[in-house]
Amino acid sequence: MAKEPSIEEAVERARRAQEDRISAIRLVGEARQSLADVREETARELAELQAQIAKRIADAEREDVKAFNAAMTAGWSVEELRKIGYAEPDKKVRARRRSTRKTGPKSAAQSDPGSNEKDAPQGVEESSSGS
Repeated sequence: MAKEPSIEEAVERARRAQEDRISAIRLVGEARQSLADVREETARELAELQAQIAKRIADAEREDVKAFNAAMTAGWSVEELRKIGYAEPDKKVRARRRSTRKTGPKSAAQSDPGSNEKDAPQGVEESSSGS
């Protein structure tokens, strides 16, 4: 039959078992912190890389627009360039669409206050069209 441990031996065995368990928890905690640090660092690196890529694309788009405009300055029309295979740059087309959209609402907004303030007959027209 096995001899029972003394109280001190039992407490010491329990303490060692707890220390091993606590060490395992410490390792898990350190690994999780390391993982969080790596995720944070790589997210920062990814954001910086995306910003660099966006800048490179924007620079290339500006050069494309500049080259297209230079061809037009040299005498090529948009239609001729399109027939050759060079449509207007995407960046330029998008900028035109935005300015067209902005101009429309601004013109209407500028007309409305101006028409209300300038002439009374236009105010009469508005009330008659509202009836």
